[in-house]
Amino acid sequence: MSGASGGAGPGASAGPAAPAAPARRRGGAAGRGARAQRAKPARAAQLPYLLVLAITIGAVAWMWQGGIQRAREGTLALAGAMFIGALARLVLPEARAGMLASRRRLVDVTCLADLAIGLLVAGLVLPVPS
Repeated sequence: MSGASGGAGPGASAGPAAPAAPARRRGGAAGRGARAQRAKPARAAQLPYLLVLAITIGAVAWMWQGGIQRAREGTLALAGAMFIGALARLVLPEARAGMLASRRRLVDVTCLADLAIGLLVAGLVLPVPS
C-alpha cells in the first residue's frame, strides 16, 4: 500500500496549521504586581497574631521585671493570650487569621487551648507572694 491513500496517517496534515499558543509575558510589570498581590495577604490579617504577640511579650516583660512576685500574674496573662489566640483561630476565616493559621483549624485551636489551660492551671497553683 502506498501513503497516498485517503486516511490521515501520523505525518499527515488535516488542514491549515493551527496557530501557535500565545507566548506568556515574563518579567512584565503587570505580571509581577498581580502575582505579588495574590501571594501577599492583607496586612490587617496579621492583627490577631500581633495582639497575641503583644500580650505575650507584655506578660513575659512583666514577669522579667517583677521576678517571683509577678510570676502568677504573668502566667495568667500568658494563659489569656493563648485563649485569645485559640478563640481568634476558631472564629476567623483562614484569610483573616494571619500567622495564627499554621495547620488545620482543629489542630491550631486544640494546641492553643491546651497551652492556655496548662498555663492557667500553673498560674492558679503558684503561691501568692506575701
